[in-house]
Amino acid sequence: MKIQGKVCIVTGGASGLGAATAVYLVEKKAHVILVDLDHTKGIKLQQQLGELAEYVSLDVTDEVMANDFFEYIEKKYGQFNVLINCAGIAASAKILGKEGLHTLALFQKVMDINVIGTFNMLRFAAKLMSKYELQDHEEERGVIINTASIAAYEGQIGQTAYAASKGAIVAMTLPLARELAREQIRVMTIAPGIMETPMLQAMPQNVQQALADMVPFPKRLAKPEEFAFLVGHIIENSYLNGDVIRFDGAIRMQAK
Repeated sequence: MKIQGKVCIVTGGASGLGAATAVYLVEKKAHVILVDLDHTKGIKLQQQLGELAEYVSLDVTDEVMANDFFEYIEKKYGQFNVLINCAGIAASAKILGKEGLHTLALFQKVMDINVIGTFNMLRFAAKLMSKYELQDHEEERGVIINTASIAAYEGQIGQTAYAASKGAIVAMTLPLARELAREQIRVMTIAPGIMETPMLQAMPQNVQQALADMVPFPKRLAKPEEFAFLVGHIIENSYLNGDVIRFDGAIRMQAK
């Protein structure tokens, strides 16, 4: 699928991986809708990216809001082609921690945002994508790209909720791709490793270096721009479907 001229939605689009992806897609001349609850960052990025970008405040876990949002997209743009789900949280808590039991509320919150939010957005996205009328020489109506994590495979102590949520994203990939194939919609997942996100950049330099040293090659944190480049490749390479790409520099996390 050619990126230029396509309508793309990026959840979690105001910062981190989502923001880098939005910047990349606008540079490729796509129309990008930034979905995020951080109004300040969302408006700032929209202004930075110009007329090809639009910010919409949206809770991805809210069924009514998501339905209204996609109706708005259909009415305004008349078509829709790409969904990149980057919205998510990374909570950490032990089952038997110093503060007591892992709370059920925290587990539910992680699952709600990371799993329910992803599923909620992609189901409405698939419905609208299926209406897209293929142009000459086109063979696909849409692409859905979800974001998992290497924690889905090698979760660390304290990552039970997070790993479970990302494992669910991995498990969704193939059945979604199989079902949506009849609509000519592809589904892929990216499982990032240790990313150079604002959260990690706030850590002490020695901690960042220790994490970078764990990566076989290249021995550094992955850049959000590299994640965005992979998103672009997935969109443009029509034979990528139903799979999870580990984006991790060959790291395999060990139990601590």
